[in-house]
Amino acid sequence: MSARLSPATLIALTIPPLLWASNAIIGRFSVAGAHPLVSPILLNSLRWLVALMVLWAIVAWQRARGEPESAQLKRLDWQHWRVYAVLGLLSVASYNTLQYQALRGSTAINVTLIGASGPLWGLLLGRLFFSEKGTRGAWIGGGVSLLGVLVVLAAGDLRRLLALQLALGDVYMLIATLAWSLYSWILRRNRPAGSTISLLLGQTFWGVLLAQPLAALEWAGGGSILQPGWATLGVILWVGIGPSLVAYWCWDVGVTRAGPVLPLFFSNLTPLFAALMSAALLGEPPQAHHVIAFALIVGGILLSRRRA
Repeated sequence: MSARLSPATLIALTIPPLLWASNAIIGRFSVAGAHPLVSPILLNSLRWLVALMVLWAIVAWQRARGEPESAQLKRLDWQHWRVYAVLGLLSVASYNTLQYQALRGSTAINVTLIGASGPLWGLLLGRLFFSEKGTRGAWIGGGVSLLGVLVVLAAGDLRRLLALQLALGDVYMLIATLAWSLYSWILRRNRPAGSTISLLLGQTFWGVLLAQPLAALEWAGGGSILQPGWATLGVILWVGIGPSLVAYWCWDVGVTRAGPVLPLFFSNLTPLFAALMSAALLGEPPQAHHVIAFALIVGGILLSRRRA
């Protein structure tokens, strides 16, 4: 047990939710501030273009050292291009684009809380499309988490749900979470052989490629924004390296060391970190309904794991 919960493992599992929360905060500031620095779809496209360039630099460094993995990357990319294309479409091109769109019309706290309901939608998609029935405890926990999502969508006022008066940003994030849950199932069932680098490179390449038509549509519709300056450059570099590559790498290390169950509890630190950052940096302190929703979502996931 001590090896599983070593300081290095705890750090590896804490860094990703911290970086993902920072992505929500910086995204909210960049696309929905008083003077937006960059439009949502363009931010996503530039973010993953930076990530792709860094990945290619790592591959070039591996090749210079003569590492065996680097010789396989080109073959893996094209042999499994269909899987990489689907993964890139659901994660890079869809989930992240929708997340930034959501941040334009909703708070960072709402976005991260809705995103934390992913296990529930994964359970539902598994039942509908992958013949995974799930345990009774998992469904009970999922139902409790769903209550938390409804609290977020209603902003503590059930009359909003009854009148279907939902914030467009919340709806975007709900669709994004469904896309991420489908991505997780496909990755679980069809993950190509290879290292984390090969997986990231393959899906990022196709995701960037498939995201370009969306960026073109944003530009053609007159919605594209890019304010030149050091602040914009810093935002793009941070979200392209921190939440995209460093977080994914640490998560892979944490899952390898701690197994598949323990990291799920750490992933739900994202809304907590986002709430603290929102209060400190954006002047958007959490409300009472956010606290209730967080307790329901995390409690539902804990309940499902315990009953399972």
